[in-house]
Amino acid sequence: MAAAVRFAFFSSLLLLILTCSHSLSSHNLYLKRQASILVSVKQSFASYDPSLDSWNMSNYLFLCSWAGIRCDDMNRSVVSLDITSFNISGSLSPLITDLQSLVNLALPGNSISGEFPRDIHKLSRLQVLNVSDNQFSGELDWDFSQLKELQVLDVYDNSFNGTLPLGVSQLTTLKHLDFGGNYFTGTIPASYGSMVQLNYLSVKGNDLHGFIPGELGNLINLERLYLGYFNDFDGGIPPELGKLINLVHLDLANCSLEGPIPPELGNLNKLDTLFLQTNELSGSIPRELGNLSSIKSLDLSNNVLTGDIPLEFSGLQELTLLNLFLNKLHGDIPHFVAELPKLEVLKLWRNNFTGAIPEKLGENGRLIELDLSSNKLTGLIPRSLCLGRKLKILILRINFLFGPLPDDLGHCDTLTRVRLGQNYLTGSIPSGLLYLPELSLMELHSNYLSGRVPEQTSKLSSKLKQLNISDNRLSGPLPASIGNFSSLQILLLSGNKFAGEIPPEIGRLKNVLTLDMSRNNFSGKIPPEIGNCQMLTYLDLSQNQLSGPIPIQITQIHILNYFNISWNHMNQSLPKEIGSLKSLSSVDFSHNNFSGSIPDFGQYSLFNSSSFAGNPYLCGSYCNNSPTSSLQFHDENNSRSQVPGKFKLLFALGLLACSLIFAILAIIKARKIRKSSKNWKLTAFQKLEFGCEDILECVKENNIIGRGGAGIVYKGIMPNGEQVAVKKLMGISKGSSHDNGLSAEIQTLGRIRHRNIVRLLGFCSNKETNLLVYEYMSHGSLGEALHGKRGGYLKWETRLKIAIEAAKGLCYLHHDCSPLIIHRDVKSNNILLNSDFEAHVADFGLAKFLQDTGTSECMSAIAGSYGYIAPEYAYTLKVDEKSDVYSFGVVLLELITGRRPVGDFGEEGLDIVQWTKIQTNSIKERVIKILDQRVTGIPLNEAMQVFFVAMLCVQEHSVERPTMREVVQMLAQAKQSNTFHMQ
Repeated sequence: MAAAVRFAFFSSLLLLILTCSHSLSSHNLYLKRQASILVSVKQSFASYDPSLDSWNMSNYLFLCSWAGIRCDDMNRSVVSLDITSFNISGSLSPLITDLQSLVNLALPGNSISGEFPRDIHKLSRLQVLNVSDNQFSGELDWDFSQLKELQVLDVYDNSFNGTLPLGVSQLTTLKHLDFGGNYFTGTIPASYGSMVQLNYLSVKGNDLHGFIPGELGNLINLERLYLGYFNDFDGGIPPELGKLINLVHLDLANCSLEGPIPPELGNLNKLDTLFLQTNELSGSIPRELGNLSSIKSLDLSNNVLTGDIPLEFSGLQELTLLNLFLNKLHGDIPHFVAELPKLEVLKLWRNNFTGAIPEKLGENGRLIELDLSSNKLTGLIPRSLCLGRKLKILILRINFLFGPLPDDLGHCDTLTRVRLGQNYLTGSIPSGLLYLPELSLMELHSNYLSGRVPEQTSKLSSKLKQLNISDNRLSGPLPASIGNFSSLQILLLSGNKFAGEIPPEIGRLKNVLTLDMSRNNFSGKIPPEIGNCQMLTYLDLSQNQLSGPIPIQITQIHILNYFNISWNHMNQSLPKEIGSLKSLSSVDFSHNNFSGSIPDFGQYSLFNSSSFAGNPYLCGSYCNNSPTSSLQFHDENNSRSQVPGKFKLLFALGLLACSLIFAILAIIKARKIRKSSKNWKLTAFQKLEFGCEDILECVKENNIIGRGGAGIVYKGIMPNGEQVAVKKLMGISKGSSHDNGLSAEIQTLGRIRHRNIVRLLGFCSNKETNLLVYEYMSHGSLGEALHGKRGGYLKWETRLKIAIEAAKGLCYLHHDCSPLIIHRDVKSNNILLNSDFEAHVADFGLAKFLQDTGTSECMSAIAGSYGYIAPEYAYTLKVDEKSDVYSFGVVLLELITGRRPVGDFGEEGLDIVQWTKIQTNSIKERVIKILDQRVTGIPLNEAMQVFFVAMLCVQEHSVERPTMREVVQMLAQAKQSNTFHMQ
């Protein structure tokens, strides 16, 4: 009996062990299978964060501890895959859909490209799918009917295209839907109005058109709605949106909306943000918007709204931001605006407001930014603007304001930018105002200010970069504390009554780039300390009472470009050393008492004779013995002896021989490069069907299709028939063991994927040469197409399309790349056109690489191209994203006028920006005077809008220029809105 019991016990124990062993084996096999899928997925990535090294089959038993992985409660099935911002590039393997237990799939913030797996419907348990901020492409023609549990679908900021998928409306549990930032076309389906569970909907930043469906008004649970940016809708705002009573954020900015603002929007009493800016909305502001009792941010700027600010807005007690600028509003600024208790930002610039600024403005103690410029305001500047000591930006320029500057502004330590120019202000400059610790820009020019410039009394360091107090009635000596502006770059003092000597402390302005002290009463000698201002490019001391010689220390300023000391009492001889200042292109020594002969070498030989006029004791290189001989230039001075014919023949033969030698050397060098192909390394950024040998075959003289500061471009046809462009980089450190980071930077460029940026296919290099391989653009550059013989065939519709596409490419570089990229050489020759005339930005980033090596001397490689260079480059020798914006503005003017940036205007030194301003006075209605006469049928409204954008881009001060994101938004408005064409 006991034996039977023992047998039964051991039998049961053995069965239990076998069962557990089988269960454990089954569990391990299931983990192994999932681990194998994940490892295969990782293998499809071209690069990734090192933390993904944990995805390794050797530790598959610890699958649930892998980076980005979360399992169910039994640690058996992967339910969440979250690899947000893991620096992943490459593609996403379709095997991802075999992880059928997934509930959450999150891939945002990477650079994954290619099509998204079409079998995503296999993940029937999926609740969250977030693939935002990647480079996925293709259409979303998925089988949405099987994703019945999906609550979040976020594909923001990719390259998906086609129409918006209809199948999404079958997802009855969907709460969050974001299709923004892609290339979807067509209309918003009316069926989207049936997804009543939605609380978030975004289709902004696509290429959608048609009408906004009124059915969206059925989404009564919606809290946030984004429809604007790049979309180009017909009609206006549907009044049905007034039924979205739970809406908190409504953004319909920049999508070509027309007509009035529906008063029904006043029903949205939970709304805290309403963005309707940059459209074509007209009519008056509905008084019903005064019912938006929860509103915090209201932006109706850049439309064509008329009328006044409704009195009902006095009820907007939560309002912190009110933007109404760039409209046609008129009337007084209501006093209740000053009494809004939480108002922080008020921008009403470029309207037709009249009357006085509300006296109590700023008394709420919260005002941070105020811009009322370009109106017709009169009266005094309120004393309470900085009462709360929070005011940072104060812009009241171009009005009719009078009276003194409030003394309290001199104690407003938070101010960073003050622009009060072009008014009728009187009195003195308040003590401390110029020396505020955070101040970077101060403009008080073109007023009637008088008295002395105050001395600095505090010891706080100054951040002031630009000071413009020109064209006032300021008098007395310039204080020595002017030298305390250690960060100053632009100092404009002209057109005042300053007297006394120029203080030697001026030499402490180590960063000053522009110094204009003209049209004053400065006397005495030019202080030699001015030679310490070695960043100076523009120096104007004309129309003063200065005397003595030109200090030789001036020649220490090696980048001086403009020097004017005319109409003074300067004497003695002109320093010969000035002839060695190669940067000096414009001088004026006229109307002084200089004597002796004019040096005839270096830069002196390039100066215009008028630069020396009015100096009775100054003579040219053929001086008369008489000390009173006037300045003379004779034709015989420049005459040349006739060269005998035999010497001409010898010269021609010598030139021919040199050409042959150069050609032979070039052929030998090309063969040498091809023979050394075994030392070449090819870095491919996508699957290539050719190698370095094929690329090297393209580098031949007869294949050259372009030359530039960055290098020589060759056309090549690969063995598979694919056409490519090969750029041989110039100026890279040859023979060095390293490349100054070029390879790492090229890796960054190779990962960039954008529809309007030329694709970098590969990078072929050895120790001596670097070759970049790009996709080929059959229609060449915009510059060639626009300024060539067939430029007139480039119709307006095509030009506008090119402008928008190029702007999108630059916008991507500035705002969406990581790291962000400044182009540095934006010009029409760097905008390439494919067979459909689609624009692609080229050569971005290369200028930076060439500059970093320190070996290139080409201007186009380092700082841009002549005619496109922003004014601040002359001041700072640095470029930033706003320098790109300026250059793009020049491209827009090229598209409008058909003219080159320089050389087409009949006057030496005149460029397209200056010529345009002279012709139009920057008034967009006058664009008719500069339109390209080769093109007919130009819609005037479109031309005016593009011209308006161009003028914003080429503003002299970089802070006044829009961002490229704003440029794209504004160009999107330049669509034909009526049938008024230029004949």
